Amino acid sequence: MQFSYQPSGVCSRGITFELEDGKVHNVRFYGGCAGNTAGISALVEGMTPQEVEKRLSGIRCGFKPTSCPDQLAKALRQAMAQTNGEK
Repeated sequence: MQFSYQPSGVCSRGITFELEDGKVHNVRFYGGCAGNTAGISALVEGMTPQEVEKRLSGIRCGFKPTSCPDQLAKALRQAMAQTNGEK
């Protein structure tokens, strides 16, 4: 199932990803630091949403209270809540 998320407080303007068989796939950031967001996307490919959230939640970008990785963790948390609510 594909999900879209609009991050706040960071340079990226959007995040899309898929959750298939309990794993994260095809993460794509729109905007932000191209190399960093591509690296994040590659590193989380095939991980469980829980593991991604555990590793990325709370990461800050400079003096900002959040970051693109932290926003991905929030997006995954929201997607899991949506998915669990539908069952």
